[in-house]
Amino acid sequence: MLDVKSEGNWQVTESLSETSDLLATIAGLWVYPVKSCAGVEVREALLLETGLEFDRAWMVVDERGVFVTQREMPRMALIQPQLKHHDMVLRAPGMLALHVALDQVEEAVRVRVWDDEVPAYDMGPIAAQWFSDFLGARLRLVRFDPAHKRLSSPQWTGEQEAPNQFSDGFPLVVVSQASLDHLNAKLAARGVAPVVMARFRPNIVLGHRAGASELAPHDEDRLDLLEITTGQGVVKLRAVKPCLRCPIPNIDPLTAIASPEVGDMLQTYRQDARVKGALTFGMNAIVQRGDEHLLKLGQDIAANYVFA
Repeated sequence: MLDVKSEGNWQVTESLSETSDLLATIAGLWVYPVKSCAGVEVREALLLETGLEFDRAWMVVDERGVFVTQREMPRMALIQPQLKHHDMVLRAPGMLALHVALDQVEEAVRVRVWDDEVPAYDMGPIAAQWFSDFLGARLRLVRFDPAHKRLSSPQWTGEQEAPNQFSDGFPLVVVSQASLDHLNAKLAARGVAPVVMARFRPNIVLGHRAGASELAPHDEDRLDLLEITTGQGVVKLRAVKPCLRCPIPNIDPLTAIASPEVGDMLQTYRQDARVKGALTFGMNAIVQRGDEHLLKLGQDIAANYVFA
């Protein structure tokens, strides 16, 4: 479980709309401390304007300071972080555990993630050697500089500034369990084993809410504002862009072995006209309200559909 901060004892007395098109619940919460390494499934997480606390706060870079991911190095999927009160513990097959302090950094550096060059902090030679040894290349571990504001694309966020850290472009990814179940039903019809949600690296998984209508596959595609009831009031997230899918969902997170079945299936029904026919699965979202609220499994979600 993440170590979280308190926002105080004040309460906001708001309720979810009784006329919402969709009622759901938080069925899963995932944090990915090191970009493109395994995720951490948690019961609760602090929501910041950049997304969930510690999400994509660290990144692996090559000798030029350019980010690397499972696209080039599938074995990154086998690196399993664990967040504790004062450090992050990284484990991988055949490696001793690496402890990375949550409150310490070393040398200031510049690194590149996609088209953005951003300030960061190198995490030192021990971390660099650990990643280099496991992945078989000269690599370093860096941490995002929280003083820097890396903004999501205004083409999709409009007038609202939406900062993120080392994510591919937006603070949050939202996927429904119904969407994964639908995919697995299609895979089963072809004799392919089901795949796990971890392949799609969501932050928030939408699940069925007792007493409400069942979620339809890809309901998240049609949502605009999502309201989540927390103990501190109502969080408002805005879905802004379909989440484009590269080959990473083809990689089995338990073995780091890639096979094409998932991508091939998505090609049959998930080419999205909103992004020029690219494959999508889930929605990118930004934080409109609720910075410093605590998200928990089982919290209620309400949303309305939008139609282009």
